[in-house]
Amino acid sequence: MNFPKSANQPMRKKTSLRFQISSLVIAMSVISLAHADVNDVDTAVDSTNSNTQNSVQANAVEYVKVVGQAASMDQALQEQKRSDSISSVVHADAIGQLPDDNAAEALQRIPGVSTERDQGEGRFVTVRGLGADMNAVTINGTLVPAPESDRRGVALDVLPTELVQSLAVVKTLTPDMDANSLGGTVQVESLSAFDHKGLFYTGTVEGSYDDLREEYSPKVSGAISDRFSIGEGEDNFGAALALSYQNRKFGSDNVETGGAWDGDTLEETAMRQYDIERERIGAGLNLDYRPNPTGEYYLRTLYSRFKDTEQRQEFSAEFADAIEAGESSDAELTRSLKSRVETQEIKSFVLGGEQGFGTWTVDGQLGYSEASEENPGGISGAKFVGDFSNVGYSSGKKPTISADQDAYDTSNYTLDSVTWELSKTTDQEFNAKLDFLKDYMLGNYAAVFKFGGKISQREKKNDSNEWEYEDLASASNDFSGNSSYSLAKFGSLINATAIKNKINGLNDDDYVVLDASTVNDFESNEDIQAAYLMNTVDFDHLKVIAGLRYENTEFEAKGFTVDGDTVTSNKYQHDYDHWLPSLHARYRLADDAYLRAAWTNSVVRPTFGQSAPGLYIDDESAEFGNPELDPLESSNFDIGVEKYLGEASVISFSAFYKDIDNFIYSTDLAGTGLWADFDEAITYKNGDSAKLYGMELAYSQKFNNGFLIGFNTTLSKSEATIDSMKDGESLSRDIRLPNQSNVVGNAMLGWENDRFGVRVSANYKSKYLLELGDIDVLENDIYADEQTFIDLSTHVNLTKNLQLKFDAQNLGNEVYYTYQGAKLKNAQYEEYAPSYKLGLTYSHF
Repeated sequence: MNFPKSANQPMRKKTSLRFQISSLVIAMSVISLAHADVNDVDTAVDSTNSNTQNSVQANAVEYVKVVGQAASMDQALQEQKRSDSISSVVHADAIGQLPDDNAAEALQRIPGVSTERDQGEGRFVTVRGLGADMNAVTINGTLVPAPESDRRGVALDVLPTELVQSLAVVKTLTPDMDANSLGGTVQVESLSAFDHKGLFYTGTVEGSYDDLREEYSPKVSGAISDRFSIGEGEDNFGAALALSYQNRKFGSDNVETGGAWDGDTLEETAMRQYDIERERIGAGLNLDYRPNPTGEYYLRTLYSRFKDTEQRQEFSAEFADAIEAGESSDAELTRSLKSRVETQEIKSFVLGGEQGFGTWTVDGQLGYSEASEENPGGISGAKFVGDFSNVGYSSGKKPTISADQDAYDTSNYTLDSVTWELSKTTDQEFNAKLDFLKDYMLGNYAAVFKFGGKISQREKKNDSNEWEYEDLASASNDFSGNSSYSLAKFGSLINATAIKNKINGLNDDDYVVLDASTVNDFESNEDIQAAYLMNTVDFDHLKVIAGLRYENTEFEAKGFTVDGDTVTSNKYQHDYDHWLPSLHARYRLADDAYLRAAWTNSVVRPTFGQSAPGLYIDDESAEFGNPELDPLESSNFDIGVEKYLGEASVISFSAFYKDIDNFIYSTDLAGTGLWADFDEAITYKNGDSAKLYGMELAYSQKFNNGFLIGFNTTLSKSEATIDSMKDGESLSRDIRLPNQSNVVGNAMLGWENDRFGVRVSANYKSKYLLELGDIDVLENDIYADEQTFIDLSTHVNLTKNLQLKFDAQNLGNEVYYTYQGAKLKNAQYEEYAPSYKLGLTYSHF
């Protein structure tokens, strides 16, 4: 039973209470505005405009000429300090000081954030134990859609760090922000010419080495920005351009069972060799125009292309009888190949601006973003099979195959089938928003009343096709060369070119797989209309933000039902709305010491895979999505205290509690309702409630002797209840939320002077529930083991403008390991080995 990484449904029980609170918030705001002293309005401090900007993006930061670890950390902390929300920041210069290839890996350095890795690279971001599908990602203020067909979560490895000026994770949402995140909203800001004074340019040439595959990979990147004078203004127009190219070759060695354990005996195992080439191309062009002191207009563009070329060779064994480690049995051995190229693209365009009119400010923005993933056609499976005796495996943790010599003779294998797949997913989002701000005085206190609205239209489409070719002749040239697999003896590799030649010229119509080519095709449309109001009052030491957001969602899904050889179309519609009040407070306890508290409400809609309208029926088994799922809704409570200790130095503590209604999970409905006569009916349903709570602690300190230390940790726990049918009986049990680690932490030790800097950093994530097994057999649950990654980064300033860098990743040769119930029952074991980078950067500022 898979537990998806997403969530659920509106809070019906709390409507009355929320309506009362919402009414109170509205009344407070209107009364405050009505009693504003018009004569005192002009004395409202200008800073109140920035007070309502709930993210760090509103605050420009000057470039520090002697860029080092302390300077970049201090910039991030200053942005975090000014924020009205509880947030964490990584600044562009800090990213340059870390051995991170993409935005996901850079974000894992901050409190409460960890990454889901793919082939050793950070991809999806988890915030406070909640997976990527429960978190939103914006680029320059506009939502980023997801390239994958079934997800909402955005894989941030498509964003090269060179295109990013700053990254922030906002963990408490204010009413003027989209309410579509539960863990946090990741805000990506790209380079602006007003981030620097005058002409700025930088360029980097880099080479990396993968120790496992002994491959070298190039990378080049650069950015340039400058300001110009237009009309009567001075330096009032800015242009910034950033480019990045990387071609990384690497690999991993894997052995996995998928949880095929029967007690202490194993039914099957597979060894896999991955050879991967990932090409990243990124570009961003940003234009800014500031015609007067109260006006700013901008165009933000970003393009990212991620081409993933993967060849997976597999050697697997299915034992005639389940056996223990060290025993042997007859077995069917399979040699198979997967060879495909997938290309993901993200495009983002944001046009907007703000203009002041006395005590009023009008802020508007138009945004369009598009994400796509395309597989133009590739081998998803070419299988050669043979029957052998005296086959076993080595151990429970790394169950590599042991067999006689005849198992490595390719002439003993016969081609069983070749499966060819192609697919394309597109996800487009258009939005328009308009905000109005009113500066006024509430008695002797500066205040801001803000209101506005937003409309967004999202369309996601998926089209996939599959062909299965059988009764094809085998030939000696189907195999070539020897494996570089490091965990055990593997043998020869399948020749991808030979396999493609076998199916070229065949009539594809004779080999179409109807169900796989139809049931996963869908089109989903999601329109959201939102309106909000909020009032900010600065009572000297205390700042209070009270507000209310309303969101209406119109969802429509079109897909297909496949019942045997019969295909019919289907269509579903599901509309709902939410009232989402919130209250934020920030109190200055002393100089550079703040107490923060927030009560917020958020709504996270089902993933597109969970709400997909496809229905597949095969005799007495069925599998289908649920377009009528309600979205997850959560009440969130946060409180924190922070003390800034000087440059790059802070100590902070925060606690959080999330009361989650109607989370989504996979279940079996066989034996109930329409599925009473079915043996299996797998779908998704809303659960009753779940809870997530924990605390975050962060500390960093810069010492006068050049040493830097940093530490942060997040401790959390979660509770949820699921139910399902089995053998006609309704069962339930308590679980922890999938992907939620009880402990996540980072540690850093560094030293620098004007010429040299070195930093050792460690990232730790404790074990977490990855996948649920049978509802009544806890031993079948699959867990991901704890991981600790140790990285090294160094730099030498050869001149004021020229810097040499050396980075090393995964120095401890950490592996990815998942297990079924007990640690010696492998589900997946994968090794990556360390990698090293050497780069030269020239910067002019």
